[in-house]
Amino acid sequence: MLSIIVSTLLISLIINVILKKFELPTIIGYIVTGTIITYTFGLHEATNNHDLKEIAEFGVVFLMFTIGLEFSIEHLKRMKNEVFIAGSLQIILTTLVIFVISYYIIDLDKQVSLIISLAVALSSTAIVLKTFNESGDINKRFGQRALGILIMQDIAVIPILLIIGFMSNDDGKISEVLLNMFISATILLTMLWFIGKYLLEPFFTQIIKTNTDELFIGTILLLAIGSSYLAHSFGFSYSLGAFIAGMLIAETKYKHQAEAELVPFRDILLGIFFITVGMQIDFGIIFSYIHIVLVLLILVMILKFIIIYAIVKVNENQRVSLKTAISLVQIGEFSLALLELARTNSLIGPPHGQIMIVTIVLSMILTPFILKNLTFLADKMATRDADNIELDIDSSLLKNHTVIIGFGEFGRTIANVLKNNNELYIAIESNINNFHEGDKEKEPIIFGNALHKEVLHQVNLKDAKSIVIAIDNPHKLFNLCETIQKSVQNDKIFIKVHNNDDKELIKELGISNIIVENELTSNAFFELINNKE
Repeated sequence: MLSIIVSTLLISLIINVILKKFELPTIIGYIVTGTIITYTFGLHEATNNHDLKEIAEFGVVFLMFTIGLEFSIEHLKRMKNEVFIAGSLQIILTTLVIFVISYYIIDLDKQVSLIISLAVALSSTAIVLKTFNESGDINKRFGQRALGILIMQDIAVIPILLIIGFMSNDDGKISEVLLNMFISATILLTMLWFIGKYLLEPFFTQIIKTNTDELFIGTILLLAIGSSYLAHSFGFSYSLGAFIAGMLIAETKYKHQAEAELVPFRDILLGIFFITVGMQIDFGIIFSYIHIVLVLLILVMILKFIIIYAIVKVNENQRVSLKTAISLVQIGEFSLALLELARTNSLIGPPHGQIMIVTIVLSMILTPFILKNLTFLADKMATRDADNIELDIDSSLLKNHTVIIGFGEFGRTIANVLKNNNELYIAIESNINNFHEGDKEKEPIIFGNALHKEVLHQVNLKDAKSIVIAIDNPHKLFNLCETIQKSVQNDKIFIKVHNNDDKELIKELGISNIIVENELTSNAFFELINNKE
């Protein structure tokens, strides 16, 4: 056993060092490592080891805990549309469409069709959120939309597992099970709310007073593992309990330190999780059913993209909808658990179960490559129009910020000054080249025409402390000022113009914060000449 552990560590390190040279994510390295050690050491039986799967699942548990740390109860309330409406619609529509295709067109058994459709409806929380966390995309609009849907999918695992339980046990009464689930959910949420409201802060205070790092780390591990165990004991998923616990700690002043301490444990266990995913690749199945696997993989990803895009597009612009849909086209890790439960209860057998497992794993392997090229794919699919905007950070988080309209040289200079003073800002740019340049530099910038009210709404203009306008077209400048005046007071508007004629034109609107570029240059030269004399 020790030789296997050492070999696994060595292989994963070598592969990930090589992959990093090509800027590929470590997820791929872990999955490849799992496949290599399975065939090298003959560990095919270990892929069904329950204890190993539970240990690996705690990588997802700690991931959901750290995601919860980024949320507060109020934040989740603001995301109710993304979680409960968009998330529920995605699961229901995907399940219905896949079931109809499987049962009525392909003519599979009704039970098999339902299990496959439920498995396909779920996406990979582990891969998507880990990648978004590392890239910072979790705070962008499409990242928040994807997160909302993934949270709902995690919640949906509970009723999905119940459905499989009903299918394998005809004696159970559905009404009794649903009542027990409702009672369990009420008790669990009440207990966690009471702990978070009255016990968490005093408990942390006493731990901090000891001035002992290991006690603080132990406390964080206790909360993460304890809450997940508590949720599991009530019949819910481990990760759902961890997510709720993370949200409760997010209400305290210890959230940032808690996240810092937990990250090493999270990353190690996530590595183990992805190794177990790689262990489930069966090349025998791939070679025997390669044509079916590839067709199924392509069709599933296209179908999920269409459904998610259609749902998100109702309330979002094209780019956000595209990026959200592309992010969630894969099938997730919980689907593997679902298929395993169905197999043990003789609800799905070979070859359907094995084909689905290989398809799921391949979709998960493709996901990091897809996420790495998300902007490129969205650019290829998006149409370039004034409404096609994308906000780097959630507009609900924008308060007391500066809006920079025009991200040319002057706009960039203002942005650098604000950045150096730790000021929050967001830029609007209608020139696609300037937009791409700012986007590559990870600037908070959106593409769009600021004359459109929807664009101004996306940057939460009414809550901005100042608006800096740095565009060169005098006619457009005048119209833009008129539009902005409908939302903010004149003293918040700051304008850069080229000459006094432009200044006089803008002053007719009652705006006084106007900087004349030519005057500034002339004054600077005058001071420079005088200083030399």
